[in-house]
Amino acid sequence: MKIEAAFATLPLPGESESGDLCLIKRVGKGTLIAVVDGLGHGQEAASAAHAAVGALDRYSREPLIELVRRSHDALVGLRGVVLGLAYLDPHAATMAWLGVGNVGGVLLRADVGNRPSRITLVPNAGFIGAEPARPTTRSVPLASGRYRDSVFRRHQRRVRRVARALQFAAGDRRLGHHPHVKGNDDALVLVARYVR
Repeated sequence: MKIEAAFATLPLPGESESGDLCLIKRVGKGTLIAVVDGLGHGQEAASAAHAAVGALDRYSREPLIELVRRSHDALVGLRGVVLGLAYLDPHAATMAWLGVGNVGGVLLRADVGNRPSRITLVPNAGFIGAEPARPTTRSVPLASGRYRDSVFRRHQRRVRRVARALQFAAGDRRLGHHPHVKGNDDALVLVARYVR
């Protein structure tokens, strides 16, 4: 059992540094995945994102709710951030999710025993860094039951499309023409796969 992850990021055209960062870290028996978006763009957004990611990395063994508090504390005097946190535990076959602000997530499952096969991970409103956020954590089963080839192939096609978008984003500076990039802010996409 393992977690595979990949990401691509691009600063707003004209900026040298992106305020969108991520962290993928093995923690205990699972993997912590974080996506952090510094408010706005440019150096100030990047500084805030770096401070939040540093706190997440330093305190990575703590529960997700506590990681939000640690990120909040790290942002004193800086811009705020929005973030999405997930802890994937392959041994328990669960994922804990917590989001604050406009950071979206989607869980796709090829597992026939678990419905629905697509779960939208809805974040809490707000941002980290102004007032202490009061987010909630959601636990989602990753897999159980049996697999059917046709369902797996359908989700595999979705993952391949995302992988092609990642390759495009990582290797082509014209990402601004990609349909999922608005062109008025930094961009980041992260994909993680749970392999049984």
